[in-house]
This record gives sequence, C-alpha cells and structure tokens, in this order.
Amino acid sequence: MPIRNAKARWEGGLPEGSGTLALGSGAFEGQYSYGSRFEEGKGTNPEELIGAAHAGCFSMALAGVLTRAGHTPRSIETATRVHLEKVEDAFSITTIELATEASVPDISGDEFQRYAEEAKRNCPVSKALAGVDIKLDARLAA
Repeated sequence: MPIRNAKARWEGGLPEGSGTLALGSGAFEGQYSYGSRFEEGKGTNPEELIGAAHAGCFSMALAGVLTRAGHTPRSIETATRVHLEKVEDAFSITTIELATEASVPDISGDEFQRYAEEAKRNCPVSKALAGVDIKLDARLAA
C-alpha cells in the first residue's frame, strides 16, 4: 500500500508566526497562522484538513459498504465540523460531526443507517481518530 506524505513549515513564535501546509502530491499548499487556527483569520488549519480527510474517507468507506451490499450509490456528500477546544491547559479536538447525505436506489432508511454506522466504525480516518467523539447524521436524499 502507498505511504502518503505531507509537510508543514512554521516560522516565528506564537501568535505572531505563520506557516504553510503542503500535501506531498502537490494537490494543495496553503498558509496557516495562529489567527486561522484559533480565531477566524484567513488561511487554513490542521483541523480543517483533518475534516476534509475525514469527509473524503468516510464517503469512500460508505460507498464501499453500500456497493458490497449490492446498493451502488448515485452520490454521497459528507460535511464535517471539527471542534477544537481548550481542555485544561491544552487544545484538543474533542468532537467531529459527520453529516452525510446519499442518493441510493432501492434501500430502506434503517438499512442505510446500519451501513452508515459500519462505514463510520471502519473508515481508516475514523479509526485514526478513535480518541475523538465522532457523531454521525446520515440521511438518504429524497
């Protein structure tokens, strides 16, 4: 299996410093700073990138679970909300909310919910984030 790469560069201290985050594939490079991470400043942040990774991984995991069960999805759209909170003297990712909506022909709502929960449990990013409370809101598109 492939090994994926990414890198970060930070210059200066906190909160006046700044940096860049880059994916090894070259598909993304972005600026980040104290303001973009702990306030509403311009740029990206590690939590936003974790959210994107989790949304992408979960969507693919759900597609795989559904396909193996004989239900090929038309589409799956997943959004995340990553909560960064101060816990005692340090910051922690405390909760990740996954909200997914899928268009899947010929499946009941209960069956879809079971497959969505299975995907949440077995998605590699969910497993990597096992110490975080991951909440799922899964809906079938009308």
